[in-house]
Amino acid sequence: MASKDIKILIKTLADVTGISRVTAAWRKWAADHKVGAAAVTASLRGLAAAAKASFSAFAAAGRAAFNAVSHGMQTVRNAAIGLGVGMGGAVREFYTWNKEAARAWALMDIGKDEFVQMRTEIADMSAELGVAKDELGKGWTLAAGSGVENNEIVRFLRTIDYDQIFSGDPYWATWSDGGFADDGRTLVTRTSFRLLQTLRNLGPAPEPNLTILYTPRLPDGFRRFVSQVAIDTSSLQFENDEIIRRAWGEDSAIACCVSPMALGKQMQFFGARANMGKCLLYAINGGRDEISGQQVAPACAPVQGEVLDFDDVQDRFERMMDWLAGVYVNAMNVIHYMHDKYAYESLQMSLHDTDVGRYMAFGIAGLSVVADSLSAIKHARVGVVRDESGLITEFYSNRDFPAFGNDDDRADGIAVELVQRFLQKLQKHATYRHAEPTLSVLTITSNVVYGKKTGSTPDGRLQGEPFAPGANPMHNRDERGALASLNSVAKIPYACCRDGISCTLTMPPHTLGGSDESRVSNLVSVLDGYFSQRAHHLNVNVLDQEHLREAMEHPELYPNLTVRVSGYAVNFHRLSREQQEEVISRTFHQRL
Repeated sequence: MASKDIKILIKTLADVTGISRVTAAWRKWAADHKVGAAAVTASLRGLAAAAKASFSAFAAAGRAAFNAVSHGMQTVRNAAIGLGVGMGGAVREFYTWNKEAARAWALMDIGKDEFVQMRTEIADMSAELGVAKDELGKGWTLAAGSGVENNEIVRFLRTIDYDQIFSGDPYWATWSDGGFADDGRTLVTRTSFRLLQTLRNLGPAPEPNLTILYTPRLPDGFRRFVSQVAIDTSSLQFENDEIIRRAWGEDSAIACCVSPMALGKQMQFFGARANMGKCLLYAINGGRDEISGQQVAPACAPVQGEVLDFDDVQDRFERMMDWLAGVYVNAMNVIHYMHDKYAYESLQMSLHDTDVGRYMAFGIAGLSVVADSLSAIKHARVGVVRDESGLITEFYSNRDFPAFGNDDDRADGIAVELVQRFLQKLQKHATYRHAEPTLSVLTITSNVVYGKKTGSTPDGRLQGEPFAPGANPMHNRDERGALASLNSVAKIPYACCRDGISCTLTMPPHTLGGSDESRVSNLVSVLDGYFSQRAHHLNVNVLDQEHLREAMEHPELYPNLTVRVSGYAVNFHRLSREQQEEVISRTFHQRL
């Protein structure tokens, strides 16, 4: 078919609005040009090839531009990725595909919604035109995303590496409810009850990220109702309304996962998190990576002797954190400068005040790993095992040491000091657009990835084993019950972690009580006591391990089973197998 005929076809499609008129336009064009299904098919295949060629050209140009920019910062990126703070690859891939889609839509003068409608229509017409649906829709699939539903378009923009860190296709849309106004009025309304009731009418759902701004001063009926919904669905997270309102004002809400923001007045440069467990191992091994053996951090003498000395390790760790903070801030500055340069979010920023407050959201992973490791070195005898190159790859001890999560200040105090010191080190460096550094203890689902990238640690955790999620104690080390575990987390000062301190409480129903009434009453008491200690955040999962194992083996039977992970909720079947196994391996508290 001649190129002018293809142009006529494109113009016809571009002039059409509405799904029914797409069908009529195609049929009219075929009749006017006296062509049959075979010719229409050939023209559409040509269109698909042209679209694909355009995308390939855009992809090549986009990748070439980004590769040129990134070439000059390879040293920073390599160091950042080695310590688990870099997301350059995912960001670069996102920008490339995002710009390809936008340019293609502009090139053909057709909106995204019309592309989605056309792809649906193509599927409906495939039988009539006598051509396979996949072949007919090839061009539109490239342009509109990997599916008709909005969720599938979101997935189209995410790389495999991204999905490992943020698994389950989260939208990052968070709904906040509850809390109080500054004048003492509760902000709970009938609509608050109605919206939460949808989880009972329609079943559990992971989106939006449902957040209750909690305080013991909330109306008793609402506190009991949200506790019942949390028990029934495992879909809710709770955040401390008192400390949020004092820090951010009454007109604030939760951005992304657990981060409070003053609406329309503040924004954050998101920054993933630094792998503190790996930083500790770099300190012990003189800057060499414990898995690859490569020199990543500045070279220095590794630990000497066969037993670790606490003061020596602590001093080395301090110096390694100084280096890491510099690399982290530098990487963040580069990433967000490039983000603003190539993908500035003008629409979102148009909804903010002109003089917007900017925060740079740093974070740490492996808090409990490092706290337990330093506790073991200080309170027990930790020996080392070296390979033939002198690299320390394993540790052994009598395991007789206080672990974070048991309301024991000997371990909990180490965790508190860690967040305080690391924030102070970040604050020493200049940030992009003078953003104020904040810190979070939040891992999303990336605690599995960080564990895979980290060797054995002095606390007895083996190479490749997952970290605990967020600020949680390491799996099954919080032996004194749920309340002792929560007391440890509540000690982490919110003033040092204003981007969020995520904690996930998981327990089977019988832990809360033998009846619905007692379970609700006990959960209300747990929430009241926890947030009265100025704790920031809590996920609540009331689940049975056997139930999750059954869902892992037969996902088709549990399509709506929802669990809270570190910062959001997710359908359990959308997690990878190893992420599902990590959830099942967490502490399921058998007693309060």
